[in-house]
Amino acid sequence: MSTIIDSLPEIASVAPGSASARAGVQIGDLICAVNGVSPRDVLEWQTLTAQSVVELEILRGRRETRILVDVGPGEQFGASVTSALFDRIHTCDNHCEFCFIYQLPKGMRKSLYLKDDDYRLSFLYGNFTTMTRFTEADFERVVDQRLSPLYVSIHATEASKRAEMLRNQRGGMSLRWMSELMKNDIEIRGQIVLCPGVNDGEVLESTLLDLLEKFDRLTAIAIVPLGLSKHNTEARMRIQTPEESREVIALVERWQDVFMRTLGRPTVYAADEFYLLAASDLPKAPIYGEFEMLEDGIGIGRKFIDDFFALPKDSDALADRRSGAGGFFTSVDIQNPTAYTAHNPAADTSLRPVSVEITKRRPIRNTTSIGVLTGTYGAQIITPLVASLGEPRAFVHEVKNLFFGGNTAVSGLMTGADILATLAQLPSDRLYMIPDVCLNGNRFLDGVTLDEVNKAYCVEAIPTNGLALRQAIEDFSKRSPQ
Repeated sequence: MSTIIDSLPEIASVAPGSASARAGVQIGDLICAVNGVSPRDVLEWQTLTAQSVVELEILRGRRETRILVDVGPGEQFGASVTSALFDRIHTCDNHCEFCFIYQLPKGMRKSLYLKDDDYRLSFLYGNFTTMTRFTEADFERVVDQRLSPLYVSIHATEASKRAEMLRNQRGGMSLRWMSELMKNDIEIRGQIVLCPGVNDGEVLESTLLDLLEKFDRLTAIAIVPLGLSKHNTEARMRIQTPEESREVIALVERWQDVFMRTLGRPTVYAADEFYLLAASDLPKAPIYGEFEMLEDGIGIGRKFIDDFFALPKDSDALADRRSGAGGFFTSVDIQNPTAYTAHNPAADTSLRPVSVEITKRRPIRNTTSIGVLTGTYGAQIITPLVASLGEPRAFVHEVKNLFFGGNTAVSGLMTGADILATLAQLPSDRLYMIPDVCLNGNRFLDGVTLDEVNKAYCVEAIPTNGLALRQAIEDFSKRSPQ
C-alpha cells in the first residue's frame, strides 16, 4: 500500500479563491483519480483538470473521498501538484563513455545518480533524450498531444558510430523516430556532445551533412564540449584543446553558411565554452535568433552581456527569470510558464531548472564591498562587465571547482565546499552574490546549504541573468555610498 501511496500525485498549492479552493481541495491531498482516470504525469493532469467539471478521488490522511470542482468560464482549476511524473521515470539504458553521471564521486545523494531518458521530461524541461527507449505508443502520444519541442541527443548520425558512443545497439536505429516526428510537425532540437578523436573532424562533417540532407526540419543543433571530472575512468575521453576549439568554431561557422544558403537559417551552433577556451569573441545576438538553445549554453554569454547593459524598461522580466544553462546558467522557456511548475524529478543530474525560492535579504552585518562568486567560465564573462560599472568596491571571484575537478568550470556545478574554500581567502565583511542556478532549493550539489555558508559570511542568491547582477551592484552602491 505504501508503494501505491508514494506514486500518487500530491497537491502542492491551491490558489486562494480558485475553483479548487472553493471545492475544498487542500495542500497535501493525494490524487487517486481525476474524472475516473489515474493520471500518469502532469501532462495528463493538465488535460484532465481542463474541464468545466472535475471529479477528484483523493486520499486525505487515511480517508478516501470525492470532491467535485466546478470551474467557471475563463477560470483556472487552481491547484498544482508536486512532481511532473507520477509513474516511474523512463531511465536511460545507454552506457555512454562521456556520461557525466558516471563521473560523479561516490557518497552523494541518491537522486544525483539518476539517468533519465524520458521524452516527457524532454518536453517539459528540455532534458535530452536519445530515443533508444522510445516506443510506438510514445510516438502516438507525442503526435496526438503535440508535445513539442523535444530535445534529442544525436552525437553522430552514422549508425555504428552512434551505437558505439551510446554503447547500445538501439542507438544505431533510434534516430528514425526523430525523422518520423518531424514529418508530423513535431519540432526537434538536437545536441552533439563533441568527444575529441571520436565524433569530431570528419565524423562531425558527415553528421552535419546527414542532418542537412535527411533531417532538414531540425530547429537547432547544439555542439557542446565533452565534460570531464577528475573521477573519469574512460581512457579515450579527453578535454578539447584551445586549438581544437578554434577548429570547431571555424567548422561551425562554415556550416552555418551552408545551412543559411540551403535552409535560410544557421541551424548549427557551437557552445559558448568553445569560444571561451579559444579566447575568441562571442558571436553577436542576431546569429542566435530566438536563443532556442540557451539550455545548452548556446548564446548564453552573449545574452548575459546584452542583458547586463539593457535598460530596465527593455527587460522588465529579466530580474525575475533564471536564464541559461548547459554552459554556465539555467533557464526554462515554455509556451505557458504557469502550466508546468511541478518539480523536475531528474533535475539534479540533467542540470535543468528546479524551484529556487529567492528571498531578497539585507546584509546580516555591515558590508564594505560586494563580490560576485562565479565559476571559471562565468568569471571570464562577468569580470569586464563589473569593471565597466566603475564601482571600485565591486569584485569578481572565480570559484575553482575542486569538488568535480577536470574541466568542470560552469557556475551551475559550483559546490558549497568550493565556495567556502574561496570565501576563506576573502574578506568576511564583503557582501557576496551567487547565481541561483547553483542551488537546488537551498542546497548545493554537495549537500551544503546556503544557511551553512551564511553562518560565517553574507551570501545572497540572485537570479542568473545580466540585468539582475547589474541591479544588485547598483543597489549596493546606493545603499552604501562611498
